[in-house]
Amino acid sequence: MGKAHVPPTTHIARRMFELLEPICLVTFLADECNEELAALGHRTYWDGYFASRAAPLGRVPAQVVHAAFYNFADGEAARHIPSAWETIPPEASVAARERGSAASLRRILGDELAGSPGLARAADLTAKAATSAPTQGRVMYAGMRTLAMPSDPVARLWHCATMLREHRGDGHIAALVGARIGGTEAHVLSALEHGIHPPESFGRIHHLPTKRLAAVMDGLRERGLVDGEGRFTDAGRELKRRIEALTDELAAAPYEALSPAELEELVAELEPITATLVAAGSQ
Repeated sequence: MGKAHVPPTTHIARRMFELLEPICLVTFLADECNEELAALGHRTYWDGYFASRAAPLGRVPAQVVHAAFYNFADGEAARHIPSAWETIPPEASVAARERGSAASLRRILGDELAGSPGLARAADLTAKAATSAPTQGRVMYAGMRTLAMPSDPVARLWHCATMLREHRGDGHIAALVGARIGGTEAHVLSALEHGIHPPESFGRIHHLPTKRLAAVMDGLRERGLVDGEGRFTDAGRELKRRIEALTDELAAAPYEALSPAELEELVAELEPITATLVAAGSQ
């Protein structure tokens, strides 16, 4: 098969993000993961989130988690790290996250799809991509690469989709750093891209102090990225487009491990899985 039929790597990275993201979202949107983490003794959703997501990095201080996660406000990581690990080993939180996420997928997909040869094949191909990319400069991805690969196909599909999500996230952070866009600024740009106005009302940042949000908006105005009404300028929209394009470009490496035929097969096997998850809102 000639290479002319293969879309550019940036297109592949974007398509795979669209197909894999609904698999990852069960961790945050469905009940099972939160219930598993609460059963361990994590007091709040965010305790469980920080404890389980940061655990592959080892018992690092809050400053390191803050740096690696990038898009949380100052002090937010420190509310949960290291206290969330003091009575619950990080390894237990990681295992609970995997158990809960896989349980969500099985429930939403149903026995037939969850137990299908197509899902097992999708898990194997996703694993091939997820374990193939260089780890240099990819802190969250490198952390997940140290974890054991689950043998169960549903858990393996979730694990590898999440590994690829962290790989993409590390690249997205590199793109944001290069564009001199901080974590809170990134949320503002995302809110504007999704048509949320005022962007300060976005769920990920609306709880921040009013002075902090005003300073962020002032900084974006001074750079000509938002206008007086807090909406995108042409320059702001173009910067956001460039960040997303670079994110796609930097996310392409794992898929270079798959042949054109394998990529086609992976897309075909993932499509019904993703469609079922999207219809359920990954809940």
